[in-house]
Amino acid sequence: MLLPWVAMSSSSLNDVKVEISVLLGRSYIPMHQLLRMGRGAVIELDSHQDDPVTVLANNKPVAKGEIQIEGDRIAVEISETLKV
Repeated sequence: MLLPWVAMSSSSLNDVKVEISVLLGRSYIPMHQLLRMGRGAVIELDSHQDDPVTVLANNKPVAKGEIQIEGDRIAVEISETLKV
């Protein structure tokens, strides 16, 4: 069975929302340690300051990048796009 093709105009695409997340690193800790954490707690990640980060679109990896800091702004410079 063939499904009819639905053409989307560029204005329709502008209305599509995508959640973008940046994965800096991961950490595995016991639940009791997580429950004891309070304000100011520090969680060590398995990555270093200059390691590439993974950019996720709707929880799916789509790119690799590098953190850029200018004044009080933080951004991600895309260095590689991933096959989806």
